[in-house]
Amino acid sequence: MKAMLLVRRRVVLALNAFVEIVIWQVPEPVPPSHHPFKYRLAYVVDGRCVLRYDNERGKGDHRHIGSNESPYPFSTPERLMADFHADIKRWNDEHRDS
Repeated sequence: MKAMLLVRRRVVLALNAFVEIVIWQVPEPVPPSHHPFKYRLAYVVDGRCVLRYDNERGKGDHRHIGSNESPYPFSTPERLMADFHADIKRWNDEHRDS
């Protein structure tokens, strides 16, 4: 099986903000991940990536919130999307008056 693109989407949420979502199903996990997905989800505000989820080779599943990076417990693409959207809402709530 070759890698299969499942989602590639860019959605404008405001004049200064958009999300970009890319999810592939891959024939073998991207080490050290143990699932058959390669993904990159980003939230960009004022030209700066303020939130990103990805699983790059050597790092595994993780997320970046601002300048902080932490492991992400990937379970399913659906849960990934739900967690990403919850973090977008949380970021917007915390930065509403910024």
